Amino acid sequence: MSFATPFPAPFGATPSGLPVERWTLRSASGVEAAVLTYGAVLHSLRVPGPERRPPAEVVLSLPDVKHYATHGAYLGAVVGRFANRIAAGTFTLDGTRHHIPGNDRGNSLHGGADGFDRRLWRAEACERPDGAASVRLSLDSPHGDQGFPGSLQLSVTYTLASDGSLTLDYHAVTDRPTPVNLTHHAYFNLSGNPDRGVLDHLLTVDAAAYLPIDETGLPLPGAPAPVAGSPFDFTRARRIGARITEPDEQLARAGGYDHCWVLDDRDRPPGDGELDLRRAARLEDPGSGRVLEVHTSEPGLQVYAGQQLDGGFGDLLGRRLGPHSGLCLETQHFPDSPNRPDYPSTVLRPDQALRSRTVLGFPHLAAVAR
Repeated sequence: MSFATPFPAPFGATPSGLPVERWTLRSASGVEAAVLTYGAVLHSLRVPGPERRPPAEVVLSLPDVKHYATHGAYLGAVVGRFANRIAAGTFTLDGTRHHIPGNDRGNSLHGGADGFDRRLWRAEACERPDGAASVRLSLDSPHGDQGFPGSLQLSVTYTLASDGSLTLDYHAVTDRPTPVNLTHHAYFNLSGNPDRGVLDHLLTVDAAAYLPIDETGLPLPGAPAPVAGSPFDFTRARRIGARITEPDEQLARAGGYDHCWVLDDRDRPPGDGELDLRRAARLEDPGSGRVLEVHTSEPGLQVYAGQQLDGGFGDLLGRRLGPHSGLCLETQHFPDSPNRPDYPSTVLRPDQALRSRTVLGFPHLAAVAR
C-alpha cells in the first residue's frame, strides 16, 4: 500500500445502528491523519517533532462514537449549517423569517442541537495527480433541516500532502437561498499531552481587530475593536496564558478566549486559483518544537481556549480532557452574520457554489519533506 492510498476501517456504529468508518491518510513526511464518517471528525492527527522525532497526537480525540454522540464539545467535527451563533436562533432572508432551535443561552450554536457534527457522512477516496492522500466526505441537508431553508449538498475533502500539510476543502450548493458558514472544530495541543494544556503554547493571530461579545457570546453592535494594548493582541507571538486571567470584561464574559478575530489582508499571497489564502495563525509549542500554521480563504478566526472542557470525558488513552487541554482555531465567517448586514454575507444562492479552503501546515517538517 502506498503512502497516498487512504483506506477505511470499521469504527463502531451511530446511536441508530448505522456503521461508521475511520479513514486513514498517510504522508511520506511521517504525518498521519484519520477521519470518521461520523461528524466528518478529524479523529487523529499524528505529527513528528523536529529532526525526525517520533510523532505525537496533536488533536484531542475520543475513544468511540458513543462519546462523540453524547459530548457537547464538537471535538474535531465539521460544524454547520451555520458555525458559531445566530441571535435568538432567528433571521430574515428575502423577507421570510426563519427559526433555528436555540441550544446555547437562547441562541443557535453550530447549526442547532442536531447539527452536521452529529450526522453520518458518505466517504470516498479521491485520486489526485500529485499523489497526495485524499478523502471526500459528503452530506445532504434537506430543506427545513434544523429550520434552515433550502436543500444543501455539501462536502469536505481532507488532503494530506507529502510535506505533511492537511488541507480542508469545503464545497456546497443549494436549491434556494440559505445562510451557510462551515468550520472545523479541532482542538490542537502540539505537545501531544493534554495534561500539559496549551497555556504555554505561543500564539500569533494575523489580525489587528476582533469582535467583542455580549454575555451570550454574540458580537456587540458596531465596528470591530482594535486588539492593540488589550489581552487580545496576538499580533506577535505570545503565551496563550500570559493575559488570560486579567480582569478584562471581554475575558470575563467568555471565561477566557472564545472570540472571533477579523483577519488582516497584509499577508495574503497573490492567489490560489479562485481562492485567495491568507495566513490566519501560527501556534508553537516550545517544549516539543512543533509548529502549526493555519492559512484560509475565510475572513475570520474563532479562537477558543477550551476553558469549558470539564474533564468529564477522556481521550484515546484515557486522559481526562480538562480546561485548556486544547485550542480551537476555527476559520469561518463572522458570528450572527445573517442578522448583521455590516458583515460579509453568508447567503448561498442557487446560482452559486460555496468554496472554502483551510490549510494546516507544519513548517518544522520542512527539512523532513526535503
